[in-house]
Amino acid sequence: MQLKRVYEDAEKKDNFRVLVDRIWPRGVSKQEAKLDLWLKEIGPSKELRKWFGHDPDKFDEFRQKYLKELEEDTEKKEAFDHLIQCYEEQNGEITLVFATKELKYNHVVIIKEKLINERK
Repeated sequence: MQLKRVYEDAEKKDNFRVLVDRIWPRGVSKQEAKLDLWLKEIGPSKELRKWFGHDPDKFDEFRQKYLKELEEDTEKKEAFDHLIQCYEEQNGEITLVFATKELKYNHVVIIKEKLINERK
């Protein structure tokens, strides 16, 4: 499994590409994105995303709140379950695609960790 910005060129090694953002990325057409799946429901709520604002000082609290959303919000839980299914069908050869410039403090890092932990 790998993480990749949607603005980077798609490559064959990406295999199954899943956009995990709630909002479609600016300036990218569906053809350019070369996605296999868009799981917009898995993204953090608008309120949580705005509160966090990619502030590294808030990341630990953001992680807790986002994990809670993934567990308690039916739509997010179903989307995460779908992601697990895709991961298993692709033997882990998937790429989680996202738009943010922030590579370390974002929801995609949390999704990856949760996915790996639930597959153990």
